[in-house]
Amino acid sequence: MGHEIKILKIKNNIKSPYIQPFSVFYEEDGKKKRWDCIKTHDSVACILYHTDKKAFVFVKQFRPAVYMHNQEIDGFTYEMCAGILDKNQSEEKTMQEEIMEECGYAVPLSQLERLFTFYTGIGFSGAKQTIFFATIDESMKKEKGGGVHDEQIEIFFLPVSCAKEFIYDESKPKTAGTMFAIIWLFERYKF
Repeated sequence: MGHEIKILKIKNNIKSPYIQPFSVFYEEDGKKKRWDCIKTHDSVACILYHTDKKAFVFVKQFRPAVYMHNQEIDGFTYEMCAGILDKNQSEEKTMQEEIMEECGYAVPLSQLERLFTFYTGIGFSGAKQTIFFATIDESMKKEKGGGVHDEQIEIFFLPVSCAKEFIYDESKPKTAGTMFAIIWLFERYKF
């Protein structure tokens, strides 16, 4: 799927339902300090393993922040299927919905294995992300996927045989959580 990205304008963000910038003024060992932070939603992500394809399933999407930070790359990232916790429902239910919306697979709640929770953006947000694992096959494919509303998400199948090489491939921008989840699975499961 080809994409054309054109930056129309950049302006300071006054109001957002997703982030709220704020400054913390505090004292540490008698010295007054200030730290700028961003309040964000906690999130969930899932590393999916497709048993028929013997591949991990990731999503590829344009991330403006990545593009603006380094315009030498195209701004598309390879990520686990993920979503923010903004609907007052369980992490598992949010994850189940995100898998259907982004990838099109119906995963029963009982098949979502909670792996671990870690902090993201510790220098500016301190939000938490909980990582899940699930196996899928083509019989579970119920919708096209690709996201909702104006999301443009591509499904990316990464053969297990290429996963370790993918971790170190800097030409494919990815999160540390994605890399760690792959390593964690290789330590726990025999693929």
